[in-house]
Amino acid sequence: MKYFPIDSNLFVKNRKKFMAQMKPKSIAVFNSNDIYPIGADSTLSFEQARDIFYLSGADQEETILLLFPDAMDKKKREILFVRETNDHIAVWEGAKLTKDQATTVSGIETIYWLTDFDKIFFDLMTEADTIYFNTNEHYRQAVETQTREDRFIEKCKKEYPAHQWAKSNPILQQIRGVKEPEEIALMQTACDITDKGFRRILGFIKPGVWEYEIEAEFLHEFVRNRSKGFAYSPIIAAGTNANVLHYVENNQQVKDGDMILMDLAAEYANYSSDMTRTIPANGRFTDRQKQVYSAVLRVKNEATKMLVPGTIWAEYHKEVGKIMTSELIGLGLLDKADVQNENPEWPAYKKYFMHGTSHHMGLNTHDYGELKTPMKVNMVFTVEPGIYIPAEGMGIRLEDDVVIQEKGEPFNLMRNIPIEIEEIEELMNK
Repeated sequence: MKYFPIDSNLFVKNRKKFMAQMKPKSIAVFNSNDIYPIGADSTLSFEQARDIFYLSGADQEETILLLFPDAMDKKKREILFVRETNDHIAVWEGAKLTKDQATTVSGIETIYWLTDFDKIFFDLMTEADTIYFNTNEHYRQAVETQTREDRFIEKCKKEYPAHQWAKSNPILQQIRGVKEPEEIALMQTACDITDKGFRRILGFIKPGVWEYEIEAEFLHEFVRNRSKGFAYSPIIAAGTNANVLHYVENNQQVKDGDMILMDLAAEYANYSSDMTRTIPANGRFTDRQKQVYSAVLRVKNEATKMLVPGTIWAEYHKEVGKIMTSELIGLGLLDKADVQNENPEWPAYKKYFMHGTSHHMGLNTHDYGELKTPMKVNMVFTVEPGIYIPAEGMGIRLEDDVVIQEKGEPFNLMRNIPIEIEEIEELMNK
């Protein structure tokens, strides 16, 4: 891995939080992700399943974590199963975790080779009443591929039909949503790497460059700072491309007078950052661009202040909509009649700002975390309002990542990344 080693105490704490909410005489199992094929002998780069990483720190394929707090043998209350290495694997793929290394990474004393899993699992299931299955229940999930976790659940239901089943997800939604200090530090590192990338391109961008050239400059800076690269598919949208919310082609040439919307950020140690900045291709905002940009920035700043303990996510979005409505009226994009006659299910402001303002951040860019209960200290959210005006060939979105504090406004992990008009123009025209 490119990232520096993470203190295993983080994963010890995370497991304790999870096990504290397990039912008596229950087992929870977490599987690594598959390595997915492309065709012929090619595969996608391995990405660890975030739940097993969160609970163990193991960043390797063919890994299983088993938690059984009530196991009669104390040594088997936490077990990590890893792939046994050999000389052939070491030559062709690189050495895998040894048992000692697996303990160092995870803080788990009992390590077995993966080939021992079925035998040990059967023995422990004779002591257990309930098995926790790790299903993906994120509100935005749309996964069609059968995962390693899916296959395990299918096999387990067939082989252990008399056991009760429970869901890991409600526990994970609760505990993963509130970050430990170590996690916030890792996310700060990801944001700092993103800052370096953004500052790099401010001196690079000019009319005539291509969107993919900007992407390459970011990637260069990210990887040289120990990131695997982008935390999600980068959006680099010049001109009217910015009005496509998930534009990822990044294959058009930047023209003089264009605004360039860049929604991209670095990962670090599997933790995401999520930034959006919109800048003028020629280094100077026009008066109209300044008007719209300033309106988006005001909405972002006001929305940020509302991210405090006790806030309800759905109600927060309604309040942000009211602020945006006022700004759109000020820009001449809406009038009072539009608002008076609006459909409550699709308010007038949605014509120009059709997406949400905030989502959880963490090991996933759209992270696990409770949304229907009041916000808590150390939850990390994005703040990302935008105004999209296809008729003017312009789309502007601004986004930072912030940590909810016990008192006062949230702490901005992207506080050092330029966002004010004057600073961006100054850096682009050095």
